[in-house]
Amino acid sequence: MTQDRVAVVTGAGTGIGRAVARALLAEGYRVALAGRREEPLADAADGSGDALVVPTDVTDPAAVEALFERVRTAWGRVDVLFNNAGTFGPPGSVDTLPVEDWRRTVDVNLTGMFLCAHHAVRLMKAQDPRGGRIINNGSVSAHAPRPQSVAYTATKHAVTGLTKSISLDGREFDIACGQIDIGNAATEMTAGIATGAKQADGSVRAEPTFDVAHVAESVLYMAGLPLSANVQFLTITATAMPFIGRG
Repeated sequence: MTQDRVAVVTGAGTGIGRAVARALLAEGYRVALAGRREEPLADAADGSGDALVVPTDVTDPAAVEALFERVRTAWGRVDVLFNNAGTFGPPGSVDTLPVEDWRRTVDVNLTGMFLCAHHAVRLMKAQDPRGGRIINNGSVSAHAPRPQSVAYTATKHAVTGLTKSISLDGREFDIACGQIDIGNAATEMTAGIATGAKQADGSVRAEPTFDVAHVAESVLYMAGLPLSANVQFLTITATAMPFIGRG
């Protein structure tokens, strides 16, 4: 029963995380909403008695440890981690991006996901019944870059390696890990894409987007599978976005 299942959603205050957290709550999950700012987290929780609002900086090891301790204390387990917190970071190519901006992007998009998975897996191994599921938010940038996106693209390719490693290492402990790669879901973070995005040929063109609710539906599907089945990778994009082919 989903009423007995516990989920943790990072980056839950806005965008994809907000949509997924609300969808999980509507499905009957108990949901810990994690993110940097308390106010949007509380707004996303919308007063639900099944929600736990936990302001968390995923780049801070102590804060991530405290997040999962709050969940363990409140509900005793975690069944699903939607490892979602991320940032585009400043634009730049490998020769122009300052190393400080590279490190900040890596800290959020990769180290943050590692830290959350680290504590989720520890809890999933120890709980009874053991096991659980981790769903990492990759991106179509895990497959193909946009111009001037070296840090974001590199971290999203690395998330794919993280996903595969967790999937392999978790196998014997009934821990499944999959990845959802999203292209042009309509959120605050992608608002600029709908008005004009730089293309590989140097032009700037508006790109189609799609309702973020479809991302939430996809995550619900992945989360709802029995642990004997896993969606290893799922890609969902706006049908007409310039991703497949040559633009």
